[in-house]
Amino acid sequence: MPDPIGFLNIDKPKGWTSHDVVGKLRRSLHIKKVGHAGTLDPMATGVLVICIGAGTRLSEYVMMSTKTYRATVYLGKTTDTYDAEGTIQTTQDASHITQEMVEALFPQFTGHIKQLPPMFSAIKQGGKKLYDLARAGKTVERPKRPITIHDLTLVEWRSPEFVIDVTCSAGTYIRSLAYDMGEALGVGAHLSGLVRSASGAFTLESAVSIETVLEDENWEQYILSPEFGLTDMPIVHLDADDVIHIQHGRSPQKVKPSDDIELAQAYTPDEKLLAILKAKDGLWRPHKVFLPSN
Repeated sequence: MPDPIGFLNIDKPKGWTSHDVVGKLRRSLHIKKVGHAGTLDPMATGVLVICIGAGTRLSEYVMMSTKTYRATVYLGKTTDTYDAEGTIQTTQDASHITQEMVEALFPQFTGHIKQLPPMFSAIKQGGKKLYDLARAGKTVERPKRPITIHDLTLVEWRSPEFVIDVTCSAGTYIRSLAYDMGEALGVGAHLSGLVRSASGAFTLESAVSIETVLEDENWEQYILSPEFGLTDMPIVHLDADDVIHIQHGRSPQKVKPSDDIELAQAYTPDEKLLAILKAKDGLWRPHKVFLPSN
């Protein structure tokens, strides 16, 4: 019997890696294909989107969605990892930093900006992951990456810590944001707490604990449909003839893409996801097809 297809919205516990969650679910639920759509550091908690079955082939689309975080920043201390799990590098007095000084920084960290990723990250450079180089005591030049921070809001001020809500594009490192804000204030800082409160349509309010899933014999009730995770992608409804065309790798004949649409979800008459379609030369081309054996 094939694995179900869809997503689980898991509230990742502190201390677990994203890989830990995937491995536990795979072993305990006896599912062959399990993955995640966007890593959370062990220190962080909150929304971790788990891809089930052929849903693993949809992770790239979910990963690109807008993220929302609640971050706690500690002023006056920097660490090598930019968070509380790392080794302290510098210590400075931050008692003179005020709430107003922090809020005055927000405009320069909002909008389309370029961010330097931390050395302790999974980004590859020269075929090696940066954190492997960092653990070997090496620091390498790394290019800044374009990101978008849509909104920064101060939630709580409790010097030397403050709490902010961050809405940002995929690929944003909140650890780097904390570090950069500390540098701008001249006292250094690191990320001391992080909760991912939303990833696209997946919210913390609707997330479930890993224990809830594992202890429920009817755990499949927590699986969210592919359509739920792909809310930004338009839907194409197919008739029986076009289903056959797509199953054989051909373009559907009765539905055509609009000029401004690149990708679409294609559903069968009985509302099952059949394919991700890609627009090319005025036709929909099968990009990823989900047959029963997938």
